[in-house]
Amino acid sequence: MTLDAATAVVEAIHIAKASRLPMQTREVVEVEAGKGIVGDRYHGTRHRHVTVQSRQSLDEAAAVFGSDVPSALTRRNITLSHGIVPREPGARIRVGEVLLEVVRVAAPCKLLDDTIGAGAQEALRRRAGTVLRVLEGGTIRVGDPVDLAVSPPAPRPG
Repeated sequence: MTLDAATAVVEAIHIAKASRLPMQTREVVEVEAGKGIVGDRYHGTRHRHVTVQSRQSLDEAAAVFGSDVPSALTRRNITLSHGIVPREPGARIRVGEVLLEVVRVAAPCKLLDDTIGAGAQEALRRRAGTVLRVLEGGTIRVGDPVDLAVSPPAPRPG
């Protein structure tokens, strides 16, 4: 795949081993189909395998918040360089080798007001990313290209 200015890429990867533990920055992660990111707190959960957000949305939240919104403090796994992450259930995206399917919008939690500052939760409302399930596993690396509009497979005749 050839990268151009319109192609979103993975800007940052973060995982946490358990709820409320600080997020750890990674350059590369392994992702298992039907399970999620190996080593992350949501690995093995039913549907909440990976969360994805966009730097574009974080910049919009920062304008509302009045200060920078660091991707590491939002508690999301993958931050894209730009673009709008789909929110419609069933929509698919490809991040590097990994195929993901939208489950739902990721609602910002109260913890954000503690970690980023008072008002962060509200500033991130409708800008906090998307929760996805893993359909095809693989490796995700910082710099990997992202396809934000993967077509679902055509129905089989018969």
